[in-house]
Amino acid sequence: MTIPKVFVALDFPNAADALALSARLDPAACGLKVGKELFVTAGPDPVRKMIGRGFAIFLDLKFHDIPNTVASACAAATRLGVAMLNVHASGGRAMLSAAREAVDRTASGRAPLLIAVTVLTSLGDDDLREIGFAGDASALSVKLATLTQSCGLDGVVCSAQEAPALRAATNRDFKLVTPGIRLADAAKDDQTRIATPESAIRNGADYLVIGRPITQAADPVATLASINASLARI
Repeated sequence: MTIPKVFVALDFPNAADALALSARLDPAACGLKVGKELFVTAGPDPVRKMIGRGFAIFLDLKFHDIPNTVASACAAATRLGVAMLNVHASGGRAMLSAAREAVDRTASGRAPLLIAVTVLTSLGDDDLREIGFAGDASALSVKLATLTQSCGLDGVVCSAQEAPALRAATNRDFKLVTPGIRLADAAKDDQTRIATPESAIRNGADYLVIGRPITQAADPVATLASINASLARI
């Protein structure tokens, strides 16, 4: 499966709204991100339905627990047939390695991309200091990304602002997935470290996660088409 550059974040409180929007979208134009709210509310059935329609699914549950628990969760996500899943890099080497082993052991064909979250895009430097991390978000992101790569994972979730530093610190095959994407005239909402789609790709991102700028647009299909057209010109 070819994975599109844009994942539309289906951050809806129920399956009906998520499936209604996905029915309007083209699997060739975007992947779909399913996060905690939708998955807790509706379980895996909507994911199976969207995979059945041909969508690449990014299961964004950010597993972060002891290695055995995370390994079991990653194996379950792999059996579900998603194209991408994630864990928290701050879970440490043993957890990351257990996740890698579980995905490889479980995959019957092409394994899903296994990526790790470096620093949440809602966190700024002051927030990191408050919870006990020394240094700034960029330095911490690089440290966690290099740890992730050394454990054999496929890439990281990171802010587009950190993407140039992470690209320089990792090899070209290492995938950078960037949330916090906003259109030039859009509000920041609850994101701190944001970027436009074009600037994120120029900074080295491979995949973009875009939620409210598409899902809350007057015409989500047209907005997605406009974003894809702008990326094609880069």
